[in-house]
Amino acid sequence: MEAKRYFVAGIGTDVGKTVASAILVEALQADYWKPVQAGDLDNTDRMKVQNLVSHSTSVFHPEHYILPYPLSPHTSAAMADVDIDAETILIPEHNAPLIIEGAGGLMVPLTNDVLYIDWLQQMNLEVILVSRHYLGSINHTLLSAEALKSRGIPVKGIIFNGNENPHTESVILHQTNFACLGRIDESTQVTPEFIRQQALKFTKL
Repeated sequence: MEAKRYFVAGIGTDVGKTVASAILVEALQADYWKPVQAGDLDNTDRMKVQNLVSHSTSVFHPEHYILPYPLSPHTSAAMADVDIDAETILIPEHNAPLIIEGAGGLMVPLTNDVLYIDWLQQMNLEVILVSRHYLGSINHTLLSAEALKSRGIPVKGIIFNGNENPHTESVILHQTNFACLGRIDESTQVTPEFIRQQALKFTKL
């Protein structure tokens, strides 16, 4: 049976995709892959996840593109005089489950012609959507859900990151009909111990 693959998508930037990815890697003893890293090259998301995961079985696959500027991939690539060919971004071989982390939101452009959502649709990946509460997050979450539904992309469910907000969460789950996979607790310091504790909530995915 083929190992599971989940694409971790955020409703926007800085909603907690990397922390969620680390928790899922820990919970599922999964491998990790971020196809495109833009900026923060001294401490990439792969490095962050690797430093947060405690068990030793995960494989942390190298990025397909590493771009120097913390901007959308198509902008960072253009500024670095790099041509991104989305057709060459292929899922690495893996025996364990694979957590794939996107960049920003679903509509982030890889190139002028290809958005991240185009790529994940072509790869036939199931999505885990990370939502964090802020003014406007309902709109961003529902728009992300509509984009996924309109393309027939399968969604495993939503992870809420941060303190509980019952009114926001209830309307999101009602409107999307997505499953709530769990919640990542608010924390001022994300450590391997925090990741291990949070991972206990997601072992049955």
